[in-house]
Amino acid sequence: MTERGVCVVTHPLGPAGENATRTLLDILAELGGVTLITADLPADSSIRDHRDIIEVTDKGVGNNILIAAIRFVLNQFRMCLAIRRQPEDIVLFFGATSYLVPILFARLIGKIVLVEPRGDVPLTLRLNWEQRLPDVLARGLAGVVDTLERTGFAVAHRVVTYTPNMARELGLDPNSPNVYPHGARYIDTTTFSITTPFGDRDEVVGFVGRLDEEKGVRELAAVAKELPERITFRFVGDGPLYEWLIEELANEIECGSVELAGWVDHDDVSIELNKMKLLVMLSQPTEGLPTTILESLACGTPVYATSVSGVPDVIKQGQTGFLMEERAAASVTDEIKEILHQKELDTVSSNGRALVQSEYSFEAAVERYQTLLSELG
Repeated sequence: MTERGVCVVTHPLGPAGENATRTLLDILAELGGVTLITADLPADSSIRDHRDIIEVTDKGVGNNILIAAIRFVLNQFRMCLAIRRQPEDIVLFFGATSYLVPILFARLIGKIVLVEPRGDVPLTLRLNWEQRLPDVLARGLAGVVDTLERTGFAVAHRVVTYTPNMARELGLDPNSPNVYPHGARYIDTTTFSITTPFGDRDEVVGFVGRLDEEKGVRELAAVAKELPERITFRFVGDGPLYEWLIEELANEIECGSVELAGWVDHDDVSIELNKMKLLVMLSQPTEGLPTTILESLACGTPVYATSVSGVPDVIKQGQTGFLMEERAAASVTDEIKEILHQKELDTVSSNGRALVQSEYSFEAAVERYQTLLSELG
């Protein structure tokens, strides 16, 4: 196996981005040297202990849009200087797909450039900005980011997506020679495993993730209200809507039909998933392929999720999980009740675990990226 050095470039990382980046670095380290160029990496990040890091700034993006825009531009020039000093011949922009200046610079100095989106960045930003700005302005700014990203896709030697359907959602042809649609990261199938047999679990359905608008938490609260009392809905996570959930679902919490676990350390998420018979995810295409879905399958917990981005490549209806056709609370509630009554649900549980073991193990991920790097010449 020929070793290929890779320099990974990311934007400022939140908890989810940090975890995704760590797993990518683990994979690439098996194939050769790897360096991370990033900004505002959390001080307690385990990445610091195991990888070579160049941190161009310790300042976050900020809450002010103008300040964020200025830092966005300055960080790109700082990244150009860092890339110029690196010996690796491959530069992989992970999530930082709208960082057009360093993408162009890396190509100009003869590097092989890969861009790997983690989801739909323009849509993510638009949804966030619409909460603070007039819709027209939010859409206009998101349109600028979209143009930067599309140009980056065109300039790069290869665009890497988690799954073929994620490529399609981003307007890319998964069969194009410039697209590599098999870049999904791995799941630790030892940490995320079946510790409570599926047949021994209570009728608990739940959500794991950040409690915010983007995750459909308000819709899930409406679902939790409509479910029969024998079915417990468990919210695992923290976020802006945590206090709202406490007030909105006060009666259900008091009677025990709704539980709020709060923030849970990532190493303990497996414990939570093993309490559930069904994970419900109202995902938007802002996420390419939510890690929580793969972790849930690894724990033998079937998933009921919206059919967006990379989700339908993993969740096969009635085989490894269930796809959501409507987001309306009444429809989702009815589907949850029907799913929990299915006699073959334990088979779906087993199929999900087998899928992750075969296609999303560390070994499988290393093989995928080895194939990608070997194709680059």
